[in-house]
Amino acid sequence: MVNRSLEVLVGFFICLGIAAIFVLTFRVASLDTVGSGTDTYRITGQFQNIGGLKQGSAVTLAGVRIGRVTQISIDPHTFQATVHMTIDRQYDNLPEDSSASILTAGLLGEQYIGLTPGGMPEPLTDGSELMLTQSALVLENLIGQFLSNMATQQE
Repeated sequence: MVNRSLEVLVGFFICLGIAAIFVLTFRVASLDTVGSGTDTYRITGQFQNIGGLKQGSAVTLAGVRIGRVTQISIDPHTFQATVHMTIDRQYDNLPEDSSASILTAGLLGEQYIGLTPGGMPEPLTDGSELMLTQSALVLENLIGQFLSNMATQQE
């Protein structure tokens, strides 16, 4: 009888572990908004370097997630990365001259887009393009610049 209750207890903890992994997977993948509807509008921005930005990354305003990156492509004329984003319709009053920066969550965390509102009275509309963008800071490039500066100073 003790053996049977031990088996049930082990089975319970295994099921609990599988459920925890399932929840953690959805949290890490940020799929908590799957099926949120189509009440969004699309905007784009061009960046020199997007670093590790991925499709599905968050778009934030003042630290609050207001949208998602839906597609990343290369513009054949400018050879810059074109990032397509969807923004929740409740934030349809963002000024037209808002800027976008690629930021990193933590020291080595995932990258996301942070929007900074501008001052124009006209809002962004469906299909608008952000004119002011700031590319990602790539850690490898910064380390390389630091090392070359140190080598130059030692000479």
